[in-house]
Amino acid sequence: SWLVITVTIGATVPTGFENTAAEEVQEKIGADATISKDRGRIYFQITTDKLSQVHNLRSVDNLFVVVEEYDNYQFKDSKEETLEDLQKLASKLPWTNALKVWKLNTSLKKKRGPHRRPQGPKGKGRRGRNFQDRGKANKDVVETDTMETVTAEIEKLQLEPQAPTTGQGGGSPDLENSPLGEQQEVEGQEPGPKALKFRVTCSRAGDKHSFSSNEAARDFGGAVQDFFQWKADMTKFDIEVLLNIHNVEVVIGIALTEESLHRRNITHFGPTTLRSTLCYGMLRLSKPQSSDVILDPMCGTGAIPLEGAIEWQQAFYLAGDNNDMAVSRTVNNICHIQKKRLDKSSTPGLPIDTVQWDLCHLPMRTNSVDIIITDMPFGKRMGSRKKNWDLYPPCLREMARVSRPGSGKAVILTQDKKCFQKAISRMGGLWRKHHTVWVNVGGLHAGVFLLKRTAGIFGQTPEDVREPLEDCINNDNSVSVVGTLSLHQRG
Repeated sequence: SWLVITVTIGATVPTGFENTAAEEVQEKIGADATISKDRGRIYFQITTDKLSQVHNLRSVDNLFVVVEEYDNYQFKDSKEETLEDLQKLASKLPWTNALKVWKLNTSLKKKRGPHRRPQGPKGKGRRGRNFQDRGKANKDVVETDTMETVTAEIEKLQLEPQAPTTGQGGGSPDLENSPLGEQQEVEGQEPGPKALKFRVTCSRAGDKHSFSSNEAARDFGGAVQDFFQWKADMTKFDIEVLLNIHNVEVVIGIALTEESLHRRNITHFGPTTLRSTLCYGMLRLSKPQSSDVILDPMCGTGAIPLEGAIEWQQAFYLAGDNNDMAVSRTVNNICHIQKKRLDKSSTPGLPIDTVQWDLCHLPMRTNSVDIIITDMPFGKRMGSRKKNWDLYPPCLREMARVSRPGSGKAVILTQDKKCFQKAISRMGGLWRKHHTVWVNVGGLHAGVFLLKRTAGIFGQTPEDVREPLEDCINNDNSVSVVGTLSLHQRG
């Protein structure tokens, strides 16, 4: 039986949605989260009996347990002295509770079953202040059975500091009578505990540091290795120690997720698949209500409606795209989730359907949709800026047509802010901009815009006289329906 202890959990979240994540933590775990000055991170305290609930949060990308945090770390002026201080830090840190949490977390993973990496493009990690996309090249090649191996042999792993080979001062008093050590002696059948493999990942932001993140990771990691006698391994590690430095804030942690939680729903990836955590933030912004009809007219791989159908099941979701490959990926992703739910004996059905359509001539009745949530083309990885100028105005007008006047809402993610603002201004007052969240999407600065549908009647604005709606994707207005839904054609 595990002794219940209180620890601080850190979570990386989509930049701009820190408050959303803090709300979810309060709602589901009953903890007050503090938002870090370093954007894209929140911290909250839990008792270890709630650890499994933390993994069910929908707004967090990566989780870690805090070993120690310094609000105002005094960095020395010279690089040599600073790195020497970081080396000395390794043996002074209160590792005990964080390692207990790591051990408990690993046993929880075992109960949840083996974790398989989804098949998808190997995303190119970006070096930056957030490590919510910590999947750098070496992260992606972690063998899929690493965690299973860890759980099977967890009792045999060496979690206590050993007599350092470099003649560094003795073990930490915190750890000398550690219960982890006792368990190993009783249960470990082999002559000695197995050396644990680890790596240090440093994330650094700020322009006043005399050292690079690589140098900090190397020197701090070397000291951790000497202290615990663990083996360094950049790819097949059992434990990942995190060193987060943001100006004078320093946080040392141990990772609790070996792969970002944002990949939870999608197995069939498209060229620009949105992170599930960002989808959750967008959906939460729209406040879905029971029996709402929620539409994603450019669904790509279906990431947004899928997240909605899983988390807000009282609404109904329509996922559509003009691209047959996108529609096919969405159908496959929905089928995969339904199969997973069936395997877990929960209700497999999801309130979602998929349609292939011309997004400027939607096969929907006027005034029939409560919420539209979509990721509009950025014009960077897909399409072009010029195409956006042709696409955005008619597309936003068609969204206004199907939205309920006075109550309809749209949550739109786009990086092409100039084109978007211009298109909204040409809507004859059908949409009113209510709120904007600035986010970071794969290194691109983008905006999530919450629009409210005004009471204006579609077809009776000054713009309607001047700009008849034109076909923007194809001219035959053909619709193919995938699934069981019967759709009303425009009358």
